[in-house]
Amino acid sequence: MASGWELARTCGNSRHQPLAVCDTLMKTMLLAVGGNSLIRAGETGTITEQRANAQRTAAQIIGLIRAGYRIVLTHGNGPQVGAALLRSERGTSQVPGLPLDVCGASTQGEIGYLLQQSLHTELHRANLHVPVATVLTQCLVMSDDPSLKCPSKPIGPFYSRADAEERKSLLGWEIVEDAARGYRRVVPSPDPVGIIELEVIRSLVERGVLVIACGGGGIPVVWRDGRLQGVEAVIDKDRISAWLASRLGADLFVISTDTDYVYLDYKKPTQRPLRHVGANKLDEYAKAGHFPPGNMGPKIESVLRFLSSGGKEAIITSCENLGQALGGSSGTHMFPDHDHAEIERDSDFKNNDLENAGLNNLDLRNFDVKSIDLKTEELEFLIGER
Repeated sequence: MASGWELARTCGNSRHQPLAVCDTLMKTMLLAVGGNSLIRAGETGTITEQRANAQRTAAQIIGLIRAGYRIVLTHGNGPQVGAALLRSERGTSQVPGLPLDVCGASTQGEIGYLLQQSLHTELHRANLHVPVATVLTQCLVMSDDPSLKCPSKPIGPFYSRADAEERKSLLGWEIVEDAARGYRRVVPSPDPVGIIELEVIRSLVERGVLVIACGGGGIPVVWRDGRLQGVEAVIDKDRISAWLASRLGADLFVISTDTDYVYLDYKKPTQRPLRHVGANKLDEYAKAGHFPPGNMGPKIESVLRFLSSGGKEAIITSCENLGQALGGSSGTHMFPDHDHAEIERDSDFKNNDLENAGLNNLDLRNFDVKSIDLKTEELEFLIGER
């Protein structure tokens, strides 16, 4: 039986018309999208809004498939899990409340459903046959992780000081003042050491399934007395995404966020984008304080982990610019240092090559590689060969 990705090599008016990209050239990309990509600034988070945003994300992913990539998709759940906790809290007078790990599991299904449905719709429109599945993912943490005793991750809504103190007394929450906007619950953010469903995910990817996994960083679990148990904590989505990308041997790790580039001196008069950077220099910038811990910092840390574990390239850019970033004309591209010098020497040549091919502003939603007459080595470069 042909794999999903073999069947995906179709386009145009017929599902049996092959794309000019053979399976041997297909690479694996882990794409991490933020929970805010489903709820944009100024939106209230209605299902209608989230479905429309999921559809836009799915349209971009279709282009990545056509460009020759197998996709593993991870996502955040910050706004969604906050809403789930609020519903649980306000409904306790009528139904039992839910702990954080169960709320996290609930949002994995909720967001996975929206993404999966949107992907099916866009794949159908594109005449591509790729199976899609959401894997409810449990992520293992150590029971003696020091962060479990030091809650630091704000979650849920803002409270007045009086309301926060009441919840601290009644529910045993840890409370902190957050950015002068009020008080919020904080929970631990432990380091992931494994994924319970890793072999399931690996098997599905190898069989050609587009897998949605590790939603919201995964459900944190520990082994206690021979049993898996959920813990009330939040795992950083980008950190577990980097871990999964490394274990799957992903060729490319992409983090989709709300900016087109990683910036130095962000939101200052001296702000400037990073376009190509090696791991050592990136680490220097991080240690110099260019990437705030509540914003870009965890993403850079995750990229550095991926590159130090054998990863070849990572990109940070906006969802709207995924196509341009894949073509090399946008986004921040990060490499291990032994690859970076070669990339820098070749960057001018590659930009000219893309421009000559008409792909320096590539829009992957409408990209069809069979419409381009290129030699094999040029095609390999355009779909990501290094």
